[in-house]
Amino acid sequence: QVQLVESGGGLVQPGGSLRLSCAASESTLDRYGIGWFRQAPGKEREGVACISANRGSIYYKDSVKGRFTISRASAKNTVYLQMNSLKPEDTAVYYCAADFNYYCSPAGWDGMDYWGKGTLVTVSS
Repeated sequence: QVQLVESGGGLVQPGGSLRLSCAASESTLDRYGIGWFRQAPGKEREGVACISANRGSIYYKDSVKGRFTISRASAKNTVYLQMNSLKPEDTAVYYCAADFNYYCSPAGWDGMDYWGKGTLVTVSS
């Protein structure tokens, strides 16, 4: 059982930046694909970024390309989501998820086994 804990959310003005962290209890996190998802009030959950297992491919939702960056800090068992040029429409609860030996697809990513409880990001002036 992998436990995931998100942190780094908060209130930021439009155009600002935040870095979300996803800390995992799993010491071999590199063998897991990690996805970042978000869910805004009244909307369905959507995939934002995905990093594949074993140094595989990375994919982003079109609306965040060029603004968000997903990365690993393997020694810390942590995956980050750096979010720049934030917009009000980025406001949502952000979740990370993990699945063993998972390879992300440009067509989308979901169905992961382990989920965190989320961290709230609010973009507002």
